Amino acid sequence: MLEPADRVAVTVTFLRMDKAPASPAASFPGGIEVRELPNCTVEQYRHFYNAVGAPYLWWLRRTMADRQLAALLRDPRVGIYVLYEDGEPVGFYELDGTPWPLVNLSYFGMMPQMIGRGIGGAFLRHAVDTAWSRKPDALTVNTCTADHPRALPTYLRAGFRRVREVREEWSVPRRLGLPIPDALRV
Repeated sequence: MLEPADRVAVTVTFLRMDKAPASPAASFPGGIEVRELPNCTVEQYRHFYNAVGAPYLWWLRRTMADRQLAALLRDPRVGIYVLYEDGEPVGFYELDGTPWPLVNLSYFGMMPQMIGRGIGGAFLRHAVDTAWSRKPDALTVNTCTADHPRALPTYLRAGFRRVREVREEWSVPRRLGLPIPDALRV
C-alpha cells in the first residue's frame, strides 16, 4: 500500500561554478562565525536540516533512515559546516565530494531569524571558498521554486551559472507534516 503523500511540482535549477571567485570574501559581522562539525550526529543534522529547510519543503533527508544518514555523515568526503551567532547555531551547509572531481553544495541555508539580515551572501561565500579549498574541477548546487525566492539570485551573484532547468513532481509523505504551499500542489 502506498503511503499518503501530497503531489508537488517544482522547477529545479542546476548551477555550476567552474573557477573560484577572484574577489576577496566579505567578512562576517561580530558574533558570527562558521565552524566545521566533523562529528555531526544524526540528531544534530536532523535539527539543522529541519530548522533551516521546513519552510522550503526540504523533505528527502527526513525520509532517510538514521543508519543511512549516519553513514553519510561519517563519509570523509562529506562536510557539515554550521553558522553560529553568539555561539548558537543559526544555519548550516553540506559539501559533498563524492561526485569527485566535482564538489556539490548539497544543502545551504539559515534559520528563519537570520533571513534578511545581510549575512547570506557572506555565508554562501564561505561555503564556496571552503569547497574550492578542496581543489575540485567545479562546484555545483541546485535550487528549486520551493526554496527562498532569493536563493537563485544569490547563487548567480556568487558566480554560479545556470546549467539547466527541469520540472519535477514530488510525492511528499504527509507523515512529515510539512506545509505545502498551494502554488506548488499538483
